[in-house]
Amino acid sequence: MRMQLRWRGVHGLAVLGIGALWLALAGAAQANPEAWAFAWPKTDFSKTSVDFADILSGGPPKDGIPSIDDPIFVAVAEVANLSPTEPVVGLMVNGDARAYPLRVLTWHEIVNDEVGGIPVVVTYCPLCNSAIVYDRRIEGRAVEFGTTGKLRNSDLVMYDRETESWWQQFLGEAIVGSRIGMRLKALPARLESWELFKNRHPDGKVLIPTDPEMRRYGANPYVGYDGASVPFLYAGEFPEGIEPMARVVAVGDEAWSLELLRREGRIESGDLVLTWQAGQNSALDTRAISEGRDVGNVLVQHKADGSLKDVPYDVTFAFVFHAFKPQGTLNK
Repeated sequence: MRMQLRWRGVHGLAVLGIGALWLALAGAAQANPEAWAFAWPKTDFSKTSVDFADILSGGPPKDGIPSIDDPIFVAVAEVANLSPTEPVVGLMVNGDARAYPLRVLTWHEIVNDEVGGIPVVVTYCPLCNSAIVYDRRIEGRAVEFGTTGKLRNSDLVMYDRETESWWQQFLGEAIVGSRIGMRLKALPARLESWELFKNRHPDGKVLIPTDPEMRRYGANPYVGYDGASVPFLYAGEFPEGIEPMARVVAVGDEAWSLELLRREGRIESGDLVLTWQAGQNSALDTRAISEGRDVGNVLVQHKADGSLKDVPYDVTFAFVFHAFKPQGTLNK
């Protein structure tokens, strides 16, 4: 099902119809750990913190969406194919600044990298619009991550290649296998426009495709997805008082609707400062990411000692925050 959506865009939902979609959900929900064991001989399926029935097949097999394990970068000054408002994940660790364009992440979802001497995994789940960077050290060792081809609450389920435990991308938490309950540390990163990144870091580096012909980089395979009324491959409850596909800014157990932040421009909550400014394309709108509607740039910082420091945040959909943080606070 997910491969079909990748090529046909969200308009495929209209062709399938709601009834057919739920049939697909019902079929996908028939979890079978015994069958999974053939592809996952190292995974300890006796250990799980979730209901296996909630883990659905997204379509591709294990590593069918290939992670980038040997990333290639070029200098900011050498980049000519990114429009000023295209979205990138901007990361700086120990003075090492790198941009990961969503035009690349959309097709790979995971980049195993080392930035400023720290092993990191840069993740992006298009179905949740969730871009999060984690420190990929587990018990002091750097571990590589890949894609399982599975989804839970429409969110990417990753796996570590050491124990083949399964991890929830949105939470950074192991949900199946010997590492159940372990959590990765989220690192401050910005989902920002290319122009903002290059102005901040003119000497930075930019991820480029290992093989430019491998995918249709720059194209959005989920055309119109963030304008849909319901998410894909999601059978959970919807939040009240807000559209399920409305963007929200999530920080821990609290979130603010993007519309609220857009109206206010700046929100202060305790020691947190959230700001919004125009000038970033949605990566899930038009066929060409560079032509997507303007959803703006979000920045979340913490006030400390008279200065502002970046903190981890996620610009995701309301249904995602509600699914994973049902007791959380969603400010509309």
